Amino acid sequence: MHKTISKKKPKLGQHFLRNAEILEKIVKVSEINSNDKVVEIGAGMGDLTEILLKNAKEVIAIEIDPVLYKILKERFYGKENLVLINENALKFPYEEIGQFKVVANIPYYITKPIIFKLLKLKNLISMTLTIQKEVAERLAAKPSTKAYSALSIIAQYYTQAEIKFYIPASFFNPPPEVESAVIKMDRRDKSPVEVIDEKLFFKIIKSAFGQRRKMISNSLKSIIDEPKEFLIKIGINPIKRPEELSIEDFAFISNELCKICKK
Repeated sequence: MHKTISKKKPKLGQHFLRNAEILEKIVKVSEINSNDKVVEIGAGMGDLTEILLKNAKEVIAIEIDPVLYKILKERFYGKENLVLINENALKFPYEEIGQFKVVANIPYYITKPIIFKLLKLKNLISMTLTIQKEVAERLAAKPSTKAYSALSIIAQYYTQAEIKFYIPASFFNPPPEVESAVIKMDRRDKSPVEVIDEKLFFKIIKSAFGQRRKMISNSLKSIIDEPKEFLIKIGINPIKRPEELSIEDFAFISNELCKICKK
């Protein structure tokens, strides 16, 4: 009999993706195999869960809604390679389960917080997520594009992100108000840039994109004294806007500022 962990939670809405062809395609692009431990966040009615169970060594299916959890418990009674958990996915101790992959149709209301939580986990191998098209495009965006943001740099610092395909709203029940995309994010063995102080690096990025329409020299005033002069000194054009700077540029700014602070 499969293991279950139950905690009573309030009922929450989800958009269910039940098209078998699309679900099979998601599992295919996730590249999971019979040796993998897979976490599914927001298992819903269990349609994706069923396919994952056929392809993975173990599936940990997390569902916060107690009604849906009961449906899952009944549907998969006796499945030895399934662990069902009735819990808030944001509070689950992922760091305690060893190496794992995530394959999930993420509930839209937790998209950003759950991605930020997962990105920092060293035991995460990859994430294959069905999320809002807009968020997926931000995660994979390159410099000098409309979608490029702080989220792009943070995601690409930890992972290699690639949008695999898009899913129209009509494939969901009930249909969401936005299109969706399936994105695969493979955790990097090594970040593309070396930074002396990660906390400062992320602080600079968030400050810059918090005022993305301003010149970089203005958006960094809260962090750097006389930012215009500092940027000119290190060879960064102070009139550029944040979206024009690459992850390498932000790492360089952060590292040069660290050197000054240590003097």
